[in-house]
Amino acid sequence: MNQTFQALVVNKDEKQFTLNMQQLSTEDLPHGEVLIKVHYSSVNYKDSLAAIPDGNVVKNYPIVPGIDLAGVVESSTDPRYKEGDEVIATSYEIGVSHFGGYSEYARVPAEWVVPLPKGISIKEAMVIGTAGFTAALSVMSLEENNLTPEKGKILVTGATGGVGSFAVSILSKLGYEVEASTGKDSAHSYLTNIGAANIIPRESVYDGKVKSLDKQRWAGAVDPVGGEQLAAVMGQIGYGGTVAVSGLTGGVKIPTTVFPFILRGVNLQGIDSVFCPMERRQKVWELLATDYKPNNLEDLIQQEVALQQLPDTLPKLLEGKARGRIIVKV
Repeated sequence: MNQTFQALVVNKDEKQFTLNMQQLSTEDLPHGEVLIKVHYSSVNYKDSLAAIPDGNVVKNYPIVPGIDLAGVVESSTDPRYKEGDEVIATSYEIGVSHFGGYSEYARVPAEWVVPLPKGISIKEAMVIGTAGFTAALSVMSLEENNLTPEKGKILVTGATGGVGSFAVSILSKLGYEVEASTGKDSAHSYLTNIGAANIIPRESVYDGKVKSLDKQRWAGAVDPVGGEQLAAVMGQIGYGGTVAVSGLTGGVKIPTTVFPFILRGVNLQGIDSVFCPMERRQKVWELLATDYKPNNLEDLIQQEVALQQLPDTLPKLLEGKARGRIIVKV
């Protein structure tokens, strides 16, 4: 097969940076055993970084961004997959050093492919995408550290973002009382609709001062923000609680002390969705199709766009204008 198709291509050299739609052929695609006809992708923070000159996530140019994709197998040299299989591919090197989902076709290694689980459609898989997958990993980690709804309120920071929105929705479905932290007054009704029991201003979580130990407010937290706010959260977690951290939009440094760890037994659990082992990855996707699947999945969609709209859409996440999920119909 050698047919042409449309893809969004980012290129950079000493003279210029470009982001535009191009006509590619399957011969232009990188190595991999599985050729996928992409039906849907999504927009993540990393995709927005890939679309600017100094985003520092792209490892080599040119690149087709899009760290998420879902579609139907066109052909495969790996016996695990055959033509017509519905599949998901997220993370690994997709969209940063390996052509990603902003393309009508993608070719990826078979080791990166997850069969679409029963219970979700191809479109729903991309409403979930890396953001929902990361949120589900976070919730799973909290529960593996013995968190239960009876132990108290759960904080979700950055609650209007992709990871935050899914964390609110999943935790609410599982019976937790969720406090959602946000700096967007206009998002209160959205957060209530997706399951937040209480909505608090982010200044209530971190007012610019970090205390090693403060009042014990939450039994656990999902934090896709990081930075000084994470340090403030650590000092407000109850005895034996866990914080699952997956992001760095608030910064990479955590100016905390050992006190939350040695005086309250607090756990800080790092969440990596990129190289998550396949056995665990498949387990999380099965949960997202069953117990973790939000009842209000459609409410988490802010916008559905076409490939051609991506150059105008990608900056929204960097400008703080995104809420929930933006999905891409290919």
